[in-house]
Amino acid sequence: MTRSDLVEELAARFGQLTHRDAEFAVKTLLDAMSDALVRGHRIELRGFGSFSINRRPPRMGRNPRSGESVAIPEKRVPHFKPGKALREAVDTRTKELLAGSELKG
Repeated sequence: MTRSDLVEELAARFGQLTHRDAEFAVKTLLDAMSDALVRGHRIELRGFGSFSINRRPPRMGRNPRSGESVAIPEKRVPHFKPGKALREAVDTRTKELLAGSELKG
């Protein structure tokens, strides 16, 4: 699902929202989440999952073309951990879809 798919879904589910309002809502939500992660905060959406920042320590890598060693600096990267409800829903729905496709083919 892309960002525009999310906007379309939101506008379709809530008839009182115009496409522009749905787009603004999605942009505002994603900007707020990005800002919180940049500030080092953790985001928890009950039933969905949590977003946090993981630290990758500096390390020595290797240039695959030349083979020479390259110093890779420390990085902070976003990390998503799905919640229990999301994991169970995905597992259940996947099993249902697989069972349905086995019956057809």
